[in-house]
Amino acid sequence: MALTHNLGFPRIGRDRELKKAQEAYWKGDLDEAGLRAVGRELRATHWQVQKDAGIALLPVGDFAWYDQVLTHSLTFGVIPERFHAHGTKPTLDTLFGMARGVTQDSCCGGAHAQEMTKWFDTNYHYLVPEFTADQQFALSWEQLFEEVEEGQALGHNLKPVLIGPLTYLWLGKEKGSDFNRLDLLERLLPVYGEILQRLAAQGIEWVQIDEPILALDLPQDWKNAFERAYNLLQKEPGKKLIATYFAGLEDNLGLAAGLPVDGLHIDLVRAPEQFPTILDRLPAYKVLSLGVVNGRNVWRTDLEQALNVLQQAQERLGERLWVAPSCSLLHSPVDLTREDQLDAELKSWLAFAVQKCREVAVLAQALREPEAAEVQAALAESRAIQASRAASPRIHKPAVQARLAAISAQDSQRQSPFAQRIELQRARLKLPPFPTTTIGSFPQTPAIRLARQAFKAGKISAAEYTEAMHSEIRHAVSVQEQLGLDVLVHGEAERNDMVEYFAEQIDGYAFTRFGWVQSYGSRCVKPAVIYGDLSRPQPMTVDWISYAQSCTDKVMKGMLTGPVTMLMWSFPRDDIPREQQARQLALAIRDEVVDLEAAGIKVIQIDEAAFREGLPLRKAQWQAYLDWATESFRLTASGVRDETQIHTHMCYSEFNDVIESIAAMDADVITIETSRSDMELLEAFERFDYPNEIGPGVYDIHSPRVPGSAEMARLMKKAAQRVPAERLWVNPDCGLKTRGWPETEAALVNMVAAAKQLRSELA
Repeated sequence: MALTHNLGFPRIGRDRELKKAQEAYWKGDLDEAGLRAVGRELRATHWQVQKDAGIALLPVGDFAWYDQVLTHSLTFGVIPERFHAHGTKPTLDTLFGMARGVTQDSCCGGAHAQEMTKWFDTNYHYLVPEFTADQQFALSWEQLFEEVEEGQALGHNLKPVLIGPLTYLWLGKEKGSDFNRLDLLERLLPVYGEILQRLAAQGIEWVQIDEPILALDLPQDWKNAFERAYNLLQKEPGKKLIATYFAGLEDNLGLAAGLPVDGLHIDLVRAPEQFPTILDRLPAYKVLSLGVVNGRNVWRTDLEQALNVLQQAQERLGERLWVAPSCSLLHSPVDLTREDQLDAELKSWLAFAVQKCREVAVLAQALREPEAAEVQAALAESRAIQASRAASPRIHKPAVQARLAAISAQDSQRQSPFAQRIELQRARLKLPPFPTTTIGSFPQTPAIRLARQAFKAGKISAAEYTEAMHSEIRHAVSVQEQLGLDVLVHGEAERNDMVEYFAEQIDGYAFTRFGWVQSYGSRCVKPAVIYGDLSRPQPMTVDWISYAQSCTDKVMKGMLTGPVTMLMWSFPRDDIPREQQARQLALAIRDEVVDLEAAGIKVIQIDEAAFREGLPLRKAQWQAYLDWATESFRLTASGVRDETQIHTHMCYSEFNDVIESIAAMDADVITIETSRSDMELLEAFERFDYPNEIGPGVYDIHSPRVPGSAEMARLMKKAAQRVPAERLWVNPDCGLKTRGWPETEAALVNMVAAAKQLRSELA
């Protein structure tokens, strides 16, 4: 009988209970006992939901107070020295301090947060482990064992989830002296052994060890290390399932199949071509888990198509076949049944985490009881849904497809090269050296949220809502003028989310009420769903930006989200290529760019925060992606005159591998996150000799900590060693919507002071 299991479940809760509890704890409105109680309740609920859906082997260790990689770091004692509190064992406050930074009056005396970056090619962020040459590892955090005990007390059959030793080292960074973090493996493995022994003593049979880097292009020394590590770990008790996901194993297939463990999980959604090759390479004793339900998107599984694959596998494997989602359901919303405002047809096409667990169970039942009435009914329903979606006229729009077909190469080219454009822009904008700006958003206050909710509920009129937002815009403009910023923004008070706001005004998008997924920590996003061809019926931002410009004589920057980010931070269609969806979005946003210019806006920022995260995990596929992603941005930005300055913004990313494509985007100014990396990310722009202007973020907006002007000036001086001073801007590293006004103003006061210092010393 094919065993059903899950690689991980969303931890936030159906109503974002974890987010609310975290933020209450940080504010002092909830004590630690109350926070832990919320965690216990969520874990109990999620185990039962999965069990009720038909999952036989439930994950434990997928819950995290902030991030699973951070939890792993605490478990292994990988805690940077700046967070050590008098040699005591780590606490929840240690964990949150590592994630968010700590202020001067805390136990740790002030410390910046650990660097945060994207988890492979998802929109989830993890906290980057910091390794030193003399790194020691020790079992320092009991959370996993406590949760195993919790689940067992509730009568559940559990499968602990660990990040594998090679993946954990790969995700980290060396700090201090130069060394190879792979050299730390021999010190790390004994702690894995200790964990496996502890779990076996708790009665655990199977442990899931996630090694997603097996889907990457690995250096030979890392491949060799896999064999060495697992030859040592095979001596430890318990059965071990290696889990891979997000891409195919390709040249690592033989390596993964041959590791001395008891099972292997592969992702057949992202890499269906792995099947049936894996069947020929898998040793006869080993379990094979097939991820046939998409853990990263919201579309229902084509059950007949998945069942066909599973039936072939069962013929070869028999009892050694397991059925699962493709990856952890962390990347999926929790429960579709909450959605009471989606129309019936669209809702019938979707499945969230709870429903995906049920799909896994139905597929396993179909292998076991193919003629059962329940199975036949599910297959018939799946056939009808797939046919309904394929034929629906709401999906296919001839006008959109005709416009796409008419695009020429000239449509994605600015009129003149950057060197000519920048002279016109400098003459027009008349900005000082080291011009200051922000990334776009200002604090989303309770008053803003209440006004938005009241408007959506019909409690206030459109005119009243507009005036409420105008009041917020006036306040944001006034604050920026008083602080002395050079290029202002309107603050985005009217926007709920940088993608959802635009998606709501683009045909071809649908929206959920409760489709939240975790981005990092307490930050949850509600991705819109692309279900059909995309177009912009009317202007989306022009009135708001024009009003903001009317409030000041200073330069006002228009704020848009770019096509690649719109695509990556949505749930995309799975019936046409991503490239086609990106180009449709590019045309829609291009119309907005042109309209903003016509309204007199001189600077337009087109955020492409997700440009790097869209990069395929395998280098052989990079160029195809970079070609269409770059072309999509240029298609968006190239409808304006030379004197209109185009900015873009990119979030936490490693830019070395894509710097040439970033240059090819040809934005006049790029702003990037660099504060957490201490300007290390600028090395890519230095080595490549990036030709355009750059705004390296001088402080981390994800932390409540307010750095001083001297610290910001130090970072900018470090930047000026890599990039000519005349091409540098001064700005935060991201938008300010999650911060409060007092800390925002305090930080911006220091930022403006730092810019003035730089002008006197370097300009």
